[in-house]
Amino acid sequence: MRVLILGGGAIGRSIAEALKGEFEVTIIERDEVRASALSESGFNVVHGDFSYTASLLKAGVEKADLVIITTMDTETIKKSIYVIRSNNKEVPILTLLPDDVTLDDILSSIESEFEAHLKVDYAISPKKALKDAVIRTVEMIGEKKNANLLMKKLKELKEEGDSLLIVMHDNPDPDSIASATALSTIARTMGFKTQIVYGGDITHHENRAFVNLLGADMMRVSRGSYELKKYPFLAMVDCQPNGNLTILEKDDYARIKILIDHHQVLQHLQEFIPEDAFLDIRPEVNSSAAILSEYLRTLNISISPELATALFYGIYIDTKKFSKLSHVDLKAIEFLAGKVNYELLDKIEHPDISTETAEILAKAIINRRIYKNVVISNVGFITNRDAIAESADFLLRLEGITTVLVFGIVDDRIEISARTRDVRINVGVVLREAFGDIGTAGGHSQSGGARVPLGIFKLAKDRNSLLRLAEEAITEKFLEALKVKES
Repeated sequence: MRVLILGGGAIGRSIAEALKGEFEVTIIERDEVRASALSESGFNVVHGDFSYTASLLKAGVEKADLVIITTMDTETIKKSIYVIRSNNKEVPILTLLPDDVTLDDILSSIESEFEAHLKVDYAISPKKALKDAVIRTVEMIGEKKNANLLMKKLKELKEEGDSLLIVMHDNPDPDSIASATALSTIARTMGFKTQIVYGGDITHHENRAFVNLLGADMMRVSRGSYELKKYPFLAMVDCQPNGNLTILEKDDYARIKILIDHHQVLQHLQEFIPEDAFLDIRPEVNSSAAILSEYLRTLNISISPELATALFYGIYIDTKKFSKLSHVDLKAIEFLAGKVNYELLDKIEHPDISTETAEILAKAIINRRIYKNVVISNVGFITNRDAIAESADFLLRLEGITTVLVFGIVDDRIEISARTRDVRINVGVVLREAFGDIGTAGGHSQSGGARVPLGIFKLAKDRNSLLRLAEEAITEKFLEALKVKES
């Protein structure tokens, strides 16, 4: 690769030294003494003014694969770009820019002065480059700090015992499952025996396929069970004690030593867990899997294709198919991309749908009620909680619909899922406003869920009356929170 460097000053020389040996480098330098010194140092040097055609032709600009402009003089930059393009219309140009000048400023001025619309491929402001380098370094230090604090906590716990119970929320999704598996991998490098547990059901057909194909080692446990009580330490991923979690009793909270989550901090968290617990809660990150991927990358822990696939898919789901990414999510994707088993990923993403799920989807369509651009649907008494969320996702695809709520009765509670495409609405906030006083609710701007105990409808005479009362109450509260009138 032939690289032409325009200017042999401190910046030009340092660039040439970095590229020397790997690339064929030529420097054009106007100052005779500097040009001589560069030549004596072993560089291929053309003595001349690089803003003139003769110097560029002598340096072989017509055969160059890259031209780097190192001057900070705006007028020289403009003239050099014009002369380069007059002799080579395709060669990539990389130019440095003074701190107070943008590339658009340069190109606009060239077009005005030379009546030519020219292309510059790359531009770097040293001040901005320095700032970006500082930020990257600060982020790297932060990543190392988080990972080192986690390892420090694991070392402390290892001195007291070698068993760690990793707790997910009641109905774990791919983000939760992948994160728990990643934490288990990290803990096992420290010599821990780990067990991953949850308290509800995994009924979403994609989630079941996810668990089966990845061979995730998880166990369903009940509140107060021996399997839960026998572990000296608890770690929580993708959940918090007062969230979607029913298996922990108050005396279990003292054993919570690690909590990693990407949701907003739920109420009174400090009242639930010990002061010495390791906490990493980052609402600005869109997936817990990205946080765990950061640990694995920073700690240089080798991961299997199955775990990489799990983490990648967890990020994919929780970022709405990569449509909403923080810089932590992006770095995690970059880290995982080359390690993913894409054949396995395809099987997870396109599993067969169960008959029960299909029936619930049909109920959601048949029972839908439309209020302007809002759909509310009651799927009745069911056992597959995840099908409620799938139904909400499906109904949001209906033409003209921007917000959806689907609910069903599961055991002794009403399970609710909501979705929106309306940028003016934060569904998590709306659900908390609508149902926070009678149950638990929350979520993100575009999706969320709620759980309401059936106790408030205990006056219902039979199942049909219960459904009717529930539908009336949920519809009224949701529309009121959305500020939509029933009609």
